[in-house]
Amino acid sequence: MNRFLVAALAGIVGGALLSTQVAGPLLAQEQAPEPSVYEQLDLFGDVFERIRAQYVTEVDTGHLIEAAINGMLNSLDPHSSYLPPDDYEDMRVQTRGAFGGLGIEITQQDGYVRVITPIDDTPAAHAGVQPGDVITHVDGVSLLGLTLPEAVDLMRGPVGSEIIITVLREGVTEPFDLSIIRDTIRIRAVRSRIEGNIAVLRVTTFNEQTYDNLETQLQEAIDELGGIDNLQGVVLDLRNNPGGLLVQAIRVSDAFLDRGEIVSTRGRDEAEGERHNATPGDLIDGRPMVVLINGGSASASEIVAGALQDHRRAVVVGERSFGKGSVQSLIPLRGDGAMRLTTALYYTPSGRSIQALGVSPDIVVHQPVPTDTATAPEEEGRPRRTESSLRGSLQNENITDEERRMIEEEERAAEEVAQLRTEDYQLAYALDILRGLSVMNGR
Repeated sequence: MNRFLVAALAGIVGGALLSTQVAGPLLAQEQAPEPSVYEQLDLFGDVFERIRAQYVTEVDTGHLIEAAINGMLNSLDPHSSYLPPDDYEDMRVQTRGAFGGLGIEITQQDGYVRVITPIDDTPAAHAGVQPGDVITHVDGVSLLGLTLPEAVDLMRGPVGSEIIITVLREGVTEPFDLSIIRDTIRIRAVRSRIEGNIAVLRVTTFNEQTYDNLETQLQEAIDELGGIDNLQGVVLDLRNNPGGLLVQAIRVSDAFLDRGEIVSTRGRDEAEGERHNATPGDLIDGRPMVVLINGGSASASEIVAGALQDHRRAVVVGERSFGKGSVQSLIPLRGDGAMRLTTALYYTPSGRSIQALGVSPDIVVHQPVPTDTATAPEEEGRPRRTESSLRGSLQNENITDEERRMIEEEERAAEEVAQLRTEDYQLAYALDILRGLSVMNGR
């Protein structure tokens, strides 16, 4: 049976067998007899037949069986579930990088549907959906008491159709509605931009295209800078990245590591645990790195951040990540469906599990809430007062024209960073750190 390890959104119960050779009769007296598995299956069959024969209306037996299977899996953890044939095909399409929908990653906590993160440049992101939002209703229908697949079914619909979701958001006193137009979601896994001599790689998901996209985007950035000698460093932006394929997280980590363990997985049987190690070669030849994370960074994102942090290959900046440290196996079943089953936990190179804990950044930087520019003080538009602006000030005659040109270029770069702080404070902070590391390394 083929198994596909997926580090996507989603415990293992251990037991100890005690010897009954000593005080066996006493144990037998104290332990109440437990029904056998076959007796419990007989009970299930009895309930199934009663429902089929006596329920007030005729029921779809196939739906009953699917609901029972889903109930078993949902009772284990939020990430184990049954995928009917259509859902299974949708998941396989999603990992290829294109699918129809809203563009949000969701999970279920205490019966509530919570947004892990909206995906960049999707209808959900454009509508203003934020990580941590709780979706209470879809088109007026309450999601409370529904399974996660049932909630997802309500959100599905034809491309171009409208959906109204009701949202509870921390810091907002009343629930509110958001209108979203369904669309075909085409995920571009990696985007790049140049800030000064720094390449910013924005990784939005870990699908089958992620590593190839990253390698291509990075090389294009290096070519734009005129060669790797002009590359000052890299910011790897994993904010609001919900995860994806484990193998892609390993390849992205390996892209910046020369040696050592990247991640290990340990399941119920320790003998079946796996370790994944880096291979020689670093795409940026050891240049400094900053990794950006926040509460929407989950699963595969946390594998990358944890590996680069443990190897001291990068400074991790931002906010504590989501804390999804489990691995799901996607197991095809008869009838073209599949079972997504949590089979292992993953561990960073230092041996820490981040399940329910997340990756703690080396430097905590919170993204400020945007303020209304209309309320900004008038002084912000006035020229900055400096020594050179004073009437009759002495001018520095001891620098060459080339030195003056370099100072002016540095000043322009600093002004660009200052402007960036108003747009994306966390990214501007990461760039400042990376420039500092570059100076320390003599680059």
